[in-house]
Amino acid sequence: MKSLSYTDRIPYCSNPVAKNLLKIMDEKKTNLCFNPDVTKSSELLRLTKLVAPYICTLKTHIDVLEDFTPSVTNELKKLAKEHNFLIFEDRKFADIGNTVKLQYEKGVYQIANWADITNAHVVAGPGTIKGLEAIGKPKQRALLLLAEMSSEGNLATGSYTKNALKMAEDHSDFCIGFIAMKKISDDPKFLHLTPGVKKEIGTDKLGQKYKTPRSVIFENQSDVIIVGRGIYQAEDPAKEAKEFAKLGFNAYLERLS
Repeated sequence: MKSLSYTDRIPYCSNPVAKNLLKIMDEKKTNLCFNPDVTKSSELLRLTKLVAPYICTLKTHIDVLEDFTPSVTNELKKLAKEHNFLIFEDRKFADIGNTVKLQYEKGVYQIANWADITNAHVVAGPGTIKGLEAIGKPKQRALLLLAEMSSEGNLATGSYTKNALKMAEDHSDFCIGFIAMKKISDDPKFLHLTPGVKKEIGTDKLGQKYKTPRSVIFENQSDVIIVGRGIYQAEDPAKEAKEFAKLGFNAYLERLS
């Protein structure tokens, strides 16, 4: 079956975040999600400003910041609005429904107030999704489920992946897709975001396995490449982001043809 364009898939989506992300990807001609794992707020904001024109999504680990204040997320929201990208807090919730509700809404970070997207493991069952949905859906937020992971020896395989797919289908107004290494669903409303992307295939010292933009988007039929060290450790992060955006989007155009 011929691949649908990002824009052609919008009518299949019920979640406004999914619709907006697909629209951004086609408008900006990028399927790049940038993941700056830095520990200083000033560095996070500096890197975000540099790469903002070339990304569809910014993926944060807000709890690694050593100097977090709410002003950081306020600045990120301003940049997202100015440069037309979404914010994805990679929180990886993995607890019972009542606990994740509190973690999502309360505490220091108040994730639901600023992150368009967050994600969750399915190890605790559908109660995790229900808890997050109770907070996120009224705020027009969205959830990704961790169906697969890019680290060596991970347990997110086989029946675990199938259960993640089933839970997403049961909560498709809130679950907009998956963190996965390849496309696991042919349903056009589900997005697939793949981490561990560099320009060359390889493995780091801690078991992270890297794939190329073309192998992720064209060969494995995913939708979004997630790039971290390949950009933020570069001498010129803006130049690298622009190059990754080009590689990823060209692979998408190749898939369409």
